[in-house]
Amino acid sequence: MNADHTLGIFEAGISQPGEMEALQTIIQPTVGLITNIGNAHDAGFTSHQQKLLEKLKLFKEADIVIGSADLLQEVQHKNLFSWSKEDSSATLHIKAVHKQKEQTEIEAVYKGGHTSIHIPFTDDASVQNAINCWCILLHLNVSEDEIKRRFKDLHAVDMRLQLKHAVNDCLLINDSYSADITSLKIALEFLQQQSTGLTRTVILSEFVDAGSNKELVYEEIASLLKQYRIQKLIVIGEEAIRYLSKHIDASISLHGHLSTADFVASFRSSQFFQEIILLKGARTFELERIAALFEKKVHQTVLQISLNALVHNLREYQKLLKPETKVMAMVKAFSYGSGGAEIASVLQYHNVHYLGVAYADEGVELVKAGIHLPIMVLNVEESTFHSVIEYNLQPVIYSKELMITFEKYLSEQGINEYPVHLELETGMHRLGFAIDEMEQVSQHLAASALRIQSVFSHLAASEDPNQDDYTKQQGERFQQAVSVLQKHITYPFIKHIANSAAILRHPDLIFDMVRLGIGLYGIETVENPSLQLQAVATLRSTVAQIKEVKKGESVSYNRRWIAERDSVIATIRIGYADGYSRRLSNGRGKMWLNGTLASVVGTVCMDMTMIDITDMADVREGDEVIVFGEDLPVQQLAQWMETIPYEVITGISQRVKRVYYHE
Repeated sequence: MNADHTLGIFEAGISQPGEMEALQTIIQPTVGLITNIGNAHDAGFTSHQQKLLEKLKLFKEADIVIGSADLLQEVQHKNLFSWSKEDSSATLHIKAVHKQKEQTEIEAVYKGGHTSIHIPFTDDASVQNAINCWCILLHLNVSEDEIKRRFKDLHAVDMRLQLKHAVNDCLLINDSYSADITSLKIALEFLQQQSTGLTRTVILSEFVDAGSNKELVYEEIASLLKQYRIQKLIVIGEEAIRYLSKHIDASISLHGHLSTADFVASFRSSQFFQEIILLKGARTFELERIAALFEKKVHQTVLQISLNALVHNLREYQKLLKPETKVMAMVKAFSYGSGGAEIASVLQYHNVHYLGVAYADEGVELVKAGIHLPIMVLNVEESTFHSVIEYNLQPVIYSKELMITFEKYLSEQGINEYPVHLELETGMHRLGFAIDEMEQVSQHLAASALRIQSVFSHLAASEDPNQDDYTKQQGERFQQAVSVLQKHITYPFIKHIANSAAILRHPDLIFDMVRLGIGLYGIETVENPSLQLQAVATLRSTVAQIKEVKKGESVSYNRRWIAERDSVIATIRIGYADGYSRRLSNGRGKMWLNGTLASVVGTVCMDMTMIDITDMADVREGDEVIVFGEDLPVQQLAQWMETIPYEVITGISQRVKRVYYHE
């Protein structure tokens, strides 16, 4: 500040007696405003009365003190400006507060005359803040017209009680700046106003300044949560968990985390759906880290995952199975690019029997995320044995060397029995025990610490009618090997060889369990009228820029595309770093825009791709583009790329945000 400034606004707070005198000598305010006395820093004072008197020391030399009549009762000052809803003798007597849909009218009497303001807010916190500001403006003799105009032009401040659209159709109220009863009441009032049918959730940290009467404070918190019909409560902090678990109403689902870090580590966005979430707590808990998890990122390229479609596809395949046939859902490769724990949790909820992953670290992440289904790991390495055991994963044993190595590890750990799966080689020629090894292997396993959970093999070409004889031969080899194994292994185990295509084309190869992979995600490898699959993943992007290109001009790197006419080109926010292959360059690929296929022009860049929209009307910057989805199946992209759908969907970069929705 220097001599040119005419106004300085300071906020002052204290945590114990004696601090305010020091601040008073520094700030030396001429106008004092006291906003409220909450529970914050109660531990440093014997009572609210003492805390109020300590705070008022800031204003001992002020020209005037402003605040609600209730707070100013204790003020010994020659010049007071009070406001009140009940006391007509207050300087500003609030006659009425009319809350409308998107604004509030506040009527009052000032110096014997009626006056009013309109504010573009409806929550109690904003009303109280507005009245305090109104009092200061009146004291400063700002004209009534100017006051009305300025209040009307207010907008939300990125501070307290932020209301934001969040993941999975949720709303987030971010009030992660203070923890006291007064502000909690205001926040809950705001939540009630905004909820409109959403599930009511509160994430609450410890009230670190609750003072000596912590039991009473948390009992009041529990009462407030019941009063405002909160349905789910997530508590952060050991002390808050201990007190609230005793007082919380049975109608509220209670979850506890010892720290913000614990919450962040276990967070899954799929746990929250169509909820209004109040994030409320003390600054020391750094709840802004939690707010960031809920934030709906404004990312122009997203992979949208329909959980409804996933469940629908599961049901479609189950209709073709006998009731006793088990289902193993393959969630390897980040669930074929669709997401790990989010997909697995839905499948777990809908009672699949097993999950299959490629590597141990994929299984570890699922277990950490709360998945408790048995998880089969296809490719186990000796370096991951400890993780397999620690997280109760079930490895696939496919060779004598791996079998002996794993048995040795179990022995060293003092483990007498452990579940495994046995892979047989029947014609894929990738991994697995050969048929002629089965007699020796079976005898060995009969006396082994390895407990066989299932025996399986991979079909090489179950979707191809031209290879049906080979598929049949694989099935015969599989049954031959199983019969040898059953001579020595007397306990029951699961047998499976059928994948998504075999369920449709080779029902005779459906044994005890099937493995659902690509079909679960709505990608048909076999056309069959009895199966009505839905696309699970939709890759969306937007138009970044539209420009005119003259005939003879080139587009993108290396000038591989030259305009044969005056053209209109749209640049799309996706490139090969996102998983949109360079093989789709120069007309091979197309995108779905406003109900029309638009051809890719020029070379696909790392972050951008250009399409020709010359013959399309009403395309604007920011318009949505479908890269693949219901209107443009991923199978079509695979054909243009001369590859298979597996490569397309598993190639979508992790930098592309996954958004999960349920309708």
